[in-house]
Amino acid sequence: MTTSSTSSGGSGEPVPAAAGLDSPAAAGPADLPDLLPARMLNEFVYCPRLFYLEFVQGQFVDSADTIEGRLRHKRVDRETGQLPHPPAGRGTEDGQPPDASAGAPDGQDDRQLHARSVLLSAPAARLIARVDLIEADGQRVTPVDYKRGAAPDHLPAGAWDADRAQIVAQAVILRENGYTCDQGVVYYCASKTRVPVPIDDDLIRWTLDARDAAVATAAGGRIPPPLVDSPKCPGCSLVGICLPDEVQTVAALEAGRPAGEVRRLTPARDDPTPVYVQAPGGTVGKTGDQLYIVAKDQPRQTVRLLDVAQLNLFGNIQISTQAVRELAQRGIPITYSSFGGYFQAITTGLTHKNVELRLRQFETARQDHLALSFARAFILGKIRNARTLLRRNSPEPPRAALRDLNDLRKRIPTAQTAATLLGLEGNAARLYFQHFPGMLKVPAEAAPAFDFAARNRRPPRDPVNALLSLAYSLLVKELTVATLRVGFDPFLGFYHRPRYGRPALALDLAEEFRPLVADSTVLQVINTGEIQPRDFVQRGPACNLSNNGRRTFINAFERRLDGLVTHPVFGYTISYRRVLEVQARLLAACLAGEFPHYQPFVTR
Repeated sequence: MTTSSTSSGGSGEPVPAAAGLDSPAAAGPADLPDLLPARMLNEFVYCPRLFYLEFVQGQFVDSADTIEGRLRHKRVDRETGQLPHPPAGRGTEDGQPPDASAGAPDGQDDRQLHARSVLLSAPAARLIARVDLIEADGQRVTPVDYKRGAAPDHLPAGAWDADRAQIVAQAVILRENGYTCDQGVVYYCASKTRVPVPIDDDLIRWTLDARDAAVATAAGGRIPPPLVDSPKCPGCSLVGICLPDEVQTVAALEAGRPAGEVRRLTPARDDPTPVYVQAPGGTVGKTGDQLYIVAKDQPRQTVRLLDVAQLNLFGNIQISTQAVRELAQRGIPITYSSFGGYFQAITTGLTHKNVELRLRQFETARQDHLALSFARAFILGKIRNARTLLRRNSPEPPRAALRDLNDLRKRIPTAQTAATLLGLEGNAARLYFQHFPGMLKVPAEAAPAFDFAARNRRPPRDPVNALLSLAYSLLVKELTVATLRVGFDPFLGFYHRPRYGRPALALDLAEEFRPLVADSTVLQVINTGEIQPRDFVQRGPACNLSNNGRRTFINAFERRLDGLVTHPVFGYTISYRRVLEVQARLLAACLAGEFPHYQPFVTR
């Protein structure tokens, strides 16, 4: 095994399937390259799903293994040395070596030559490769491919099949370019082992069959299923995108089959964290591998770029071009919010190439019946989670309201129009916020300040609504980042209709998390006294948080996202921030036809 380049769910009821997404013509991949890179052939033999994610969808994530592999490749990645030109007319189209009796070109002796990082293509074989090292003895050449791991001594061939396919593809390319090549070498850096790979007819035929299968898979427009309980998955850098066990579990449950144990193959929390800059007149710049933050009357602060998940700027914060460019290149988003916390804009780099997903997203949004099927799931999750929050946090649970919310939930799957669904959601929200004050537990002296009669906004007119508005804005910001990371267009949703500047898909996914993340944070900061009446500023009818109050609330919101929750379907423990991304990736898997229904995240 080589080292790769490497629903959510809940217990909510399934919503009618988004049928019609199976047709590649409706949402297939964009035009694919004419030549298949030998490295991608390696990925296909290793794992067809990994190949599809990288080659068709353009997805890639670094891991410690991939970074180490690049470091080990530094020497061979430099284009050095010379490769003799083959004699004219000696190219082949069938992978067979040319006549070796032709010898070296005139004036060229048979001395040993080395050439590193050589880019060659073979149009007839439909292959292209950058060969790490070519050892040449006259016209007889040997490609050498470097791998970071150890040689698999237990295998008769001495090399992994994926590595053999890659080196044979390189040999085929060299032969088509007129060179004599009857052997390749895989060099395993960890064990410092050279493994020779004889280039024979059977191995060439097997490699070209794998090439044909890879091309057919890419052209088919359907991602291959995940590997089942494979030991390859834990070491794959794309496991957090692939979600092999999660996708299989949701598909099994949808089909009524028993689901196996789900391995948590990614960390419960991500190491990088969001950085917030709120000081009026602050400046953000870059020095080396760090960001620096300068604000009036405050000491200069620095943060390593490796530790930054996103940069969030509130108000008139200046940021240097160098910082913007570096963050864009690293795929770290920059979000912009008003002084009051209203999410206004986002800057991202050209880091995601998954056109296939966006085609499916656009096709689904265009068809009302398909968009409605997803919209029902979002609202079903919202109502169930709102009911759970009321039941858990009310000293005396409002039984009538809980019953009515349950009745509304049962009517969601039968809603036949967006207007009907909007009406059901509105009735549920009215019931929920009618009993929201019952979850507030504040001292008598603070109670008047936190009096809550109804939901209001634009602008919020009381402290509770000010907190709710900021919480919802922060949640939508997080989901905009998550949907962009997955490859969606966050501005085209299925429930929230397109509107200039509104991240409709992020708003869609936010519905099921409003009670669990946003409302829970508001209840926490009020009930624990973390936010006090003095943390608000009232200007006419509008109420907003002070700078210190907003800073305190953002810290509480980040704690909530960083808090761990046991996934109701998969059974492992992850942070709420990871849950947001998992849900977005499961929505993408559903659009790709890997299972028929989107399941909202619902706590029990």
